[in-house]
Amino acid sequence: MKMKSAKINAFRTWGLLLTMLGMGLMILGTAGIVFWGSAGKVFAAIGLVIGLISMMASLAIYFWAGMLSTSAVQLECPECHKLTKMLGKTDRCMFCHTILTRDPAQATITAEQLESQQQ
Repeated sequence: MKMKSAKINAFRTWGLLLTMLGMGLMILGTAGIVFWGSAGKVFAAIGLVIGLISMMASLAIYFWAGMLSTSAVQLECPECHKLTKMLGKTDRCMFCHTILTRDPAQATITAEQLESQQQ
């Protein structure tokens, strides 16, 4: 269950993976010149272009996640009592990965029941 994460964190993870992939492709492309000399220039050019495209996709994903984060609903997690951001009707806590919902039809416990348990 720990493998699941909040939606915003999942977007950020994909952005990070694309950044690492792009940097790796650029480094491997440049290494083509070291290993094959001037014949590796084509390999380097392909690696650099694909790496640049991956880095630009990462930039777009990070921008999109940032824009989503500004409009996300902030609420307190009932488990860990930390402020977390929630996208859509259901999401997970960013810290303890508890499933959260704002839809009363999908909730297993109502807000009134939760308040009575805390008192």
